[in-house]
Amino acid sequence: MPVKADRKRGAPKGNQNARKHGFYSKVLNEAEQLDFELASGVEGIDDEIALLRVKIKSILSSDPENIKLIMQATNTLARLVRTRYNITKEQKKGLKEAIGNVLRDIALPLGIGIGATINK
Repeated sequence: MPVKADRKRGAPKGNQNARKHGFYSKVLNEAEQLDFELASGVEGIDDEIALLRVKIKSILSSDPENIKLIMQATNTLARLVRTRYNITKEQKKGLKEAIGNVLRDIALPLGIGIGATINK
């Protein structure tokens, strides 16, 4: 009689069920889920950073005039990145400036005035 091989419990290594059917799947549409899968590759705070990037992209396309929300989200993103990489205050300032530049590059062509908000 052949000996049965011990089977491991749970999903196979590399399974994506948690991303497709997990907590965040309820708040992301199909395109955002694809963006999220592309943006996240590591466990931990990196998933939250990736999710926030996807949601910022969504806000910029669906409600670009909601400057307050965009600024809150990008400031949160800056804090998460600072926490993740334990960057210095000088590096944080550079990161905020870089985010501001990206917003200006996106917002100005759309006709949205955000200069006063970014410079705070």
